[in-house]
Amino acid sequence: MTELTRRRVLQQSAVVGGATVALAAGRSTTASARPAPPAPPGTPTAFDTVTVRPGDPRYAELARGTNQRWVGRPDSIRVVDSADQVVAVVREAVAARKRIAVRSGGHCYEDFTTDPEVKVVIDLSELNDVTYDAGHRAFAVGPGAWLSDVYSTLFKVWGVTIPGGSCPSVGAGGHIVGGGYGALSRQFGLTVDHLYGVEVVVVDEQRTVRKVLATRDSTDPRLRDLWWAHTGGGGGNFGIITKYLLRSPGATGTDPGRLLPRPPAELLTSTVTWPWEGLTKRGFKRLVKNYGDWFVRNSAPDSPHLDLFSQLKPAHRSGGVITMVTQIDATRPNARRDLDAFIAEVGRGVGVRPTSATQKLPFLHATKWPGFAGGDPTLRFEDKSAYVRASFPDDQLEAIHRHLTRDDYANPAALLLIAGYGGRINSVAPDATAVAQRDSVMKLQYLAFWQDEAEDARHLRWVREFYRDVYARTGGVPVPGRVTDGCFVNYADVDLSDPEWNTSGVPWHTLYYKANYPRLQRIKAAWDPHGVLRHAQSVVPAAAAPSAAATAGAGAPEAAGAPGAAGVAPGGTRHGRG
Repeated sequence: MTELTRRRVLQQSAVVGGATVALAAGRSTTASARPAPPAPPGTPTAFDTVTVRPGDPRYAELARGTNQRWVGRPDSIRVVDSADQVVAVVREAVAARKRIAVRSGGHCYEDFTTDPEVKVVIDLSELNDVTYDAGHRAFAVGPGAWLSDVYSTLFKVWGVTIPGGSCPSVGAGGHIVGGGYGALSRQFGLTVDHLYGVEVVVVDEQRTVRKVLATRDSTDPRLRDLWWAHTGGGGGNFGIITKYLLRSPGATGTDPGRLLPRPPAELLTSTVTWPWEGLTKRGFKRLVKNYGDWFVRNSAPDSPHLDLFSQLKPAHRSGGVITMVTQIDATRPNARRDLDAFIAEVGRGVGVRPTSATQKLPFLHATKWPGFAGGDPTLRFEDKSAYVRASFPDDQLEAIHRHLTRDDYANPAALLLIAGYGGRINSVAPDATAVAQRDSVMKLQYLAFWQDEAEDARHLRWVREFYRDVYARTGGVPVPGRVTDGCFVNYADVDLSDPEWNTSGVPWHTLYYKANYPRLQRIKAAWDPHGVLRHAQSVVPAAAAPSAAATAGAGAPEAAGAPGAAGVAPGGTRHGRG
């Protein structure tokens, strides 16, 4: 948390539903329903909306996110401190016919918040409180809260957590609405599986701007639909999120410590590296297939190994090594034995000797472990994703090896990241939330990082050709089928909308949402009928789908006089940031 945020939390005594418990200088404070006493002289108070324009020394910082490929030039950036301020800014922008974008943590992979058509960026980073709302028996998390602060506050004060991503600087805003997965998801499901409610600023048919609260218990079907849309529908689609309410389904009682998952007190973490030197193609393919086969066998919802999460990261051969990072619950019997057995099984028959290191870490320290945590905010990058349902077929293994050993490309920061998936994630029906992929066992990222803008074309070409080659059998993209199951909406990828790179005939929205897309379109039409929130891959309102579907993927400009806006609360986990 920033020092400003810490001081603000000390002041707070929210009375929604009667009481709020907040982190305050390392202790919990229960607020009564009575008005809070006046703050002592000199105590910082909530601030009015801050407007930053070109020429302001803050502009260069606030006009960009984590991916340095994208820098915006909006007329203004509005830093807000409350949901009411968001309402006021949106009302002003709609009246002026100015397109808006929304940023929380700044981890959007594409230019959805920096599109040249965007004139107003609403910065939610200061809406970052993490509190307990006794009235709703749920934890309230602001969209600007970094995952590192969410984990720290939930655990230090109440001993609970959410199964979110591993990049500390990802904001809750876009992360949760896109699904939210991480190192504890095999054990506890996706973050949206614990989403009780969402406070959203919306613009209705009459262009009236207001905030609404939608929960999974809402008796109004429209409100329940709005809640459902935020369980994986992606940012920048239905409204501007100003608060999440988190409580696990079936959780009972009023003890906050029993309303979200309790993480393992300690974790065993492991780093194993295999050298590229001496590694044959056969050995490489064996390594990747061993890894995938383990997750195929151990990713059912009732598997005894759900506490084991791992990422295999084969870097381009110019990087020298292939790395595997793993964590497992250190408090359960036979944890070290099972970890060693996993490592041995992955390395069986590879033909080169690995090096390894293992350490035991308390839970909160493990959330900062660099094996999973990462992300350099000074770099440019490209990222593509795939859900995997079955073991790697040989044609994919051939393509993976070919591109990671290409002699015409060298980049130690180019890699394929293969993350374990499934488990309790797959205990939820595909239509119970907006996340339709509920029987995958791995999630993949095709990645390249670099610094020099002049090298954009070279690195983009490598990632694009790599991805297209692996999925050549299905038109260059991971079409839902026996082996693959589409793409992760939080790893936004506009190439999925481009017929040069997607020749499958399967549209981008099917790759992200599968059969859930028509319902998302109906909800979009009900809650954002004018497309006030819109970006290159936003959900197209149902009524507009026949005429707008083709242009939505290309980010076509608004019709003359239309008050549409491009907005996304960025997400993803590094991603698991995911």
